[in-house]
Amino acid sequence: MAIVKMKRLRMVAMARDREALLRQLQHIGCVEVIQPEADPDDPTWTALTRPEAGGLAAAHEEKTQAERALEVLKRYKALPKTGFLSPKPSVREGDLFDEDGARAARDVAKQINDLDRRLAAIHAEENKLDTQRAALLPWKDLDMPLETGSTAQVTIQLGTLPAALSMNQAEGELQAACELAQLTEVSSDRDARYCTLVCHTSGTEEALEVLKTLGWSRSSLRDWTGTAAENLARLDRETETLKAEAASIEERLSSMGQSAHELRRLADLAGVDASREECRGRLMDTGQTFLLEGWVPEENWPALKQELDKYPCACEVIDPTPEEYEKVPVRLKNNALTRPLNMVTEMYSLPAYGTLDPNPLMAPFFILFYGIMMADMGYGLLMMLAGAIVLKKKKPGGTFGHLCGLLVLCGVTTFIMGALTGGFFGDFLTQVVKLTTGGDFALPALFTPLEDTMMILVGAMCLGFVQIITGMAVSFVSKLKNGQVLDAVFEEVTWWVVFAGLGMMILGITPIVLAVGLVMVVAGPVIQNQGFGKVTGIFGSLYNHVTGYFGDILSYSRLMALMLAGSVIAQVFNTLGAIPGNIVIFLIISFAGNALNFALNLLGCYVHDLRLQCLEYFGKFYQDGGRPFRPLDLNTKYYEVVK
Repeated sequence: MAIVKMKRLRMVAMARDREALLRQLQHIGCVEVIQPEADPDDPTWTALTRPEAGGLAAAHEEKTQAERALEVLKRYKALPKTGFLSPKPSVREGDLFDEDGARAARDVAKQINDLDRRLAAIHAEENKLDTQRAALLPWKDLDMPLETGSTAQVTIQLGTLPAALSMNQAEGELQAACELAQLTEVSSDRDARYCTLVCHTSGTEEALEVLKTLGWSRSSLRDWTGTAAENLARLDRETETLKAEAASIEERLSSMGQSAHELRRLADLAGVDASREECRGRLMDTGQTFLLEGWVPEENWPALKQELDKYPCACEVIDPTPEEYEKVPVRLKNNALTRPLNMVTEMYSLPAYGTLDPNPLMAPFFILFYGIMMADMGYGLLMMLAGAIVLKKKKPGGTFGHLCGLLVLCGVTTFIMGALTGGFFGDFLTQVVKLTTGGDFALPALFTPLEDTMMILVGAMCLGFVQIITGMAVSFVSKLKNGQVLDAVFEEVTWWVVFAGLGMMILGITPIVLAVGLVMVVAGPVIQNQGFGKVTGIFGSLYNHVTGYFGDILSYSRLMALMLAGSVIAQVFNTLGAIPGNIVIFLIISFAGNALNFALNLLGCYVHDLRLQCLEYFGKFYQDGGRPFRPLDLNTKYYEVVK
């Protein structure tokens, strides 16, 4: 339950062993390879070079192709279905790196992606044919070949007129302008009239001038040969051929789901190769050797040293200096009770290296506060069952695994607090007994949110006071370890004395302790500050601490507020369901209302609990800013690698 101690690793090995060493480090999975810091004043660094990065681009491309092929199979519903609770399948490390299987998977990925590209080309061609068909369709009744053009004596044009214009008007005005002209309507729709104009060359200018005033727009179809009907028939044949080819490809893709296993394994292999190539790019080379720098957990160094001793290499491990702490990666080591809180810590920020792991200090408060706010046996049972089932069946890792573990722990305290307050989906059992037997029934309760609101409020703020005092105690110890004795005395001890004095004065024991505390409040700024800062420091310390502690303690009233809100909402839905007096209607309304209440409280309690920890609690002692430890490892997306 602490931050794992790290050591800085420096290794010089033979260039011929570079690939084998990187694979071995990836197999062990305990070294984070970092970029060596070059010394510009050292001429030795100018002779060092970096390995070529072509392998990284190839690995990324291979992963992209594999995942693209999987997306294609998913699009055509070819992937085998897996349940939500199905765990990640496992694969042996040797099978993951099997080159024959990878080669076959590459061929399958290329085949699938080529088919998908062909489908895209077919769809583009179909769209093109549809556009051409739309342009020809209005002229399908025209028996004149579309390539027919004007001659020296006759002008022939195809064009459109507005649909609102009557043909009689158009023909009349055309005849008035030129007697040697004829306008024939081929077809019409709601937007336009499609017409042919035949006119003697001598009257072409006058005829076109009149038609333009009527809205004439020339249609350009001279690139076609044959009639519109002949071209439409050809387009239909081409479309049917393309559709048949597309259907064949889609059927073929739909039957390739059995390749999903190989494609997923290829994607994971490419991801593993990319991680190794990224680390390879951080090395520094000479002609015969290479330099590797990184971080390794102290507990893993003995086993790592045994593996490295098999190679002709020189290794050095040293403890980081305090000046290097901000560069040291952070790994948290926790037990089953505190490990799920990693989700909360990582969401906020990892602790800085060399400081405290907040999880053991936060876990009891976070889990207890969540149970107080939720406080219902029914909700607690749902949380425990949901979390336990997912953990057992799916075996999730990472953040989702922490979430399920936290759900179980908070479900336990929710159930316990529900037993103390007599809540089981609100007053669900009370309403059920009343509807079925007409009798009165209530679960035993030590206290209830509706009747003991003030007691719960006082208790919530007392719990908050305990957490704040705990945070101050942690800060006190940390400051003493860092040699900040005066800060520890005047920041923490002073206000402990003030709090103790206030308590004694309220109980009527003695005001002397409070007076001592106030003297310490004044003495702190006077001793630590200089000049006029002694005066301003006194008022600043009083204002900041009094308002700060008062506001922090008052924030814990949200424990009571959420407990009361959840209980009242559940009872309201149960009461609404009981009004008709029908047990079936009651169950429907009660289940729907409690489901909504449960979902809202599940998120709301987490957010408010997180706020209490991150603001009121962490502000007393927590030093954030750590970066996560990311070793070179077999990190995969689809399979769990069995080493």
